[in-house]
Amino acid sequence: MKPVRTLWQKLKAMAATDEPEHLRRGRLGERAAKVFLQKQGMKFMAANFRSSRGEIDLIFRAGSTTGDVFAGNGTDCLVFVEVKTRSSEQWARPAAAVNARKKRLISATAMDYVRLLPDPRVKLRFDIVEVLLADGEVSEVRHLPNTFMLSRPFRHG
Repeated sequence: MKPVRTLWQKLKAMAATDEPEHLRRGRLGERAAKVFLQKQGMKFMAANFRSSRGEIDLIFRAGSTTGDVFAGNGTDCLVFVEVKTRSSEQWARPAAAVNARKKRLISATAMDYVRLLPDPRVKLRFDIVEVLLADGEVSEVRHLPNTFMLSRPFRHG
């Protein structure tokens, strides 16, 4: 015999499995960005890298590489990607949400990632990928490479 569940128990069970819409959209956008960048020839390294200072949506390697080792020919770089997913551009471009504070947090988190590498002497690049949705589906992906520089105090000058 099946136990009888109250309405409250049913609602709690639904809430535990239902993901908030903004998180679902974000995951959808990150998947679309990952596929898009891989088709551009970039090598996927990590997703949702977290440190005590923040999170980076996607990390890729771009340039001339051999195997899992940087070729060292000056064209290799790590690409830290911030993905912004929106269902409308009515108010502003999705990339406009990456303000100075967000850039500082991404820079700090990127440095935390670089410190984990066996040889942290690599070039870095910060890209933004805008993902636009229509009716809950990806309608457009825009890659904005080299959108901002490493923020102070992590860069010289």
